[in-house]
Amino acid sequence: MDRGSTPLSSTLLKPLIFNGFFVDEIFVTFGQMIADGTRKKLQDIIRGELQQGESDSFTAIRNLLCESFGTGPTVKSEFASRAIVKEKQVGFLKSHVKKEGLWLESLPSGCQYLTEGGESKVYLTEDGRSVIKVNDAGYYATWTEYFNSILLHNIIFPDTAYSLLGFLEVDQQLFATIQQLFVEGEQAALEHIEEFLKFNGFSRTRRQDYYNSELGLALEDMHDENVIARGDVLFFIDTVFYIMVP
Repeated sequence: MDRGSTPLSSTLLKPLIFNGFFVDEIFVTFGQMIADGTRKKLQDIIRGELQQGESDSFTAIRNLLCESFGTGPTVKSEFASRAIVKEKQVGFLKSHVKKEGLWLESLPSGCQYLTEGGESKVYLTEDGRSVIKVNDAGYYATWTEYFNSILLHNIIFPDTAYSLLGFLEVDQQLFATIQQLFVEGEQAALEHIEEFLKFNGFSRTRRQDYYNSELGLALEDMHDENVIARGDVLFFIDTVFYIMVP
């Protein structure tokens, strides 16, 4: 859905050729590749602990939700039963973001509607350099799960990281409004996505859903529209992470 312009590179990733296809190495040698500070961030999120020393809005809100409502692994069978928790979090979030100046009356001027998927409506910014996604966290049992997923994405895929613009309310429904670079390229081939994820410890469980048993993370909805290929480089632009460890 998104198209942007920044090459994939970070301290978490290093390039290699695998079966003739250029990929970027993630967690291949987990203990050696990830600096202690970065590894601790991942472990804190996975274990439900608070992240210290971070000032971004995603981390601040996630920490508040953990403190106020607790956190735990995703249990798909409990999705409906946790709706009452999610509803309580809506009131909590509305109060918090209004105090923090993150309440939006509308999207930034000049935005152009592009498309929408299962949980987001996507807009192109006026300058054409970024996309704005309006997300109702519909794939997640709680807003805590949503913010965990965003933080995991930002750590693992920093070159397609999200920033938080604020929150909107439409027809009495709360939406997070997030921004991401617009990545220009082609839809990635499903076999290349699977090859890349398999090499990095994610086994396909069904369709385009994957699981990393070492990390206890599920990564779902990895179809070709959510991964962009520029040449032989993959950009993961839409990810859905679930923490599945006990």
